[in-house]
Amino acid sequence: MAHVLRPPQIDLAAILATPNPQIDLRLSVYENSTRNFLKAVANYKNRHITIISERRTAQATEKKRIIEKSQAIEAETNQCKLREIDLVADLEREKEERKDAELSVAAFKRQLANLREKCQSIDAEIEQYRAMTANLRRERAAERTTLRTHAARVSPELAVTERLLGCIVEGIEPENLLMRFTNIDPTAPDRECTLVVDIGGSTYKVVTSSPPLPALPLLVNTLNETRDVYKFVKDVRGAYSAQFLPTT
Repeated sequence: MAHVLRPPQIDLAAILATPNPQIDLRLSVYENSTRNFLKAVANYKNRHITIISERRTAQATEKKRIIEKSQAIEAETNQCKLREIDLVADLEREKEERKDAELSVAAFKRQLANLREKCQSIDAEIEQYRAMTANLRRERAAERTTLRTHAARVSPELAVTERLLGCIVEGIEPENLLMRFTNIDPTAPDRECTLVVDIGGSTYKVVTSSPPLPALPLLVNTLNETRDVYKFVKDVRGAYSAQFLPTT
């Protein structure tokens, strides 16, 4: 079972009583853990893509070989038909040619038997792949159940962390992230700043933002160059905070 990091108990009264109140959110530990997780997921994906490509190449090669062999057998069959026509015309050599034809038929039967054995072997492999697929589906279902259990345990702690950070990130639609920032405007603590990021393509795109943020295009360009999502979230929050600073 994976180790679940739990935030330490915070004595808010004691912290507020200090001259310079500060709360250690241990963001570096969270970021390291997230990077390691993403790296492991990427390695897992690349490894299985390579395996699938190798299997696909092997299957294509085997299919080509069987097709070529079938064509060769078909060519030999056509030659035998022409030979049979010649046998009808040449009655004196009928017996000899019939013997050759019988030998050819026997060879074809052996080849057919071999092909049947190969077909049975391929059917067995298909059944094996089906069993493997069923096992993988069961494993995936078990993993999903485990993840749901972990999510149920982590949800209260995540809510506290999101409230302290003033930032909530959640998935909407298949490939979009909704980012909500709170405690931005000192004059309106309940105001929320939101933006939707499309992560489905090779580059990140902002679908919408509310309220509009003039510096957003530059921040998105920086995100696509560095691929640093955490810095992007931090910079966006900073830009929104600067936008709501009271003017003197």
